[in-house]
Amino acid sequence: MANSLHFELVTPEKLLRSEAVHMVVVPGSEGDFGVLAGHAPFMSTIRPGAIAVYQKEGAAPERIFIDGGFAEVNDAGLTVLAEGATPVANIDAAQVDHDLANAREDIRLAKSEVEAEMARKRVERLTAMREALATA
Repeated sequence: MANSLHFELVTPEKLLRSEAVHMVVVPGSEGDFGVLAGHAPFMSTIRPGAIAVYQKEGAAPERIFIDGGFAEVNDAGLTVLAEGATPVANIDAAQVDHDLANAREDIRLAKSEVEAEMARKRVERLTAMREALATA
């Protein structure tokens, strides 16, 4: 692919993707950012959300939910080191809604600040997942 971006998606378990693409949009912790071939080098943390992988210019993106992590852009391309990754198409909306209700209840019932913070993190992740489903 002429003028393509080399994209790698890596989780702790394995390398999920290593391919040439047109563009990737990543949910950075400071806001979403798009990466095309020739992008300036930088690093960013990633918040939970969906990355959009555009195989070709003008094509609809494939959306993959990322549980957070890091992104690095360098001369070799874009590498996303994700804590977890799931294609948005494989996410069960009813299960997300159920888990979100449980996590919100866990905040209310937390017996310590540590328990409450863990539940808040689950709510943040599940809310991001719900948003990814809504824009799919």
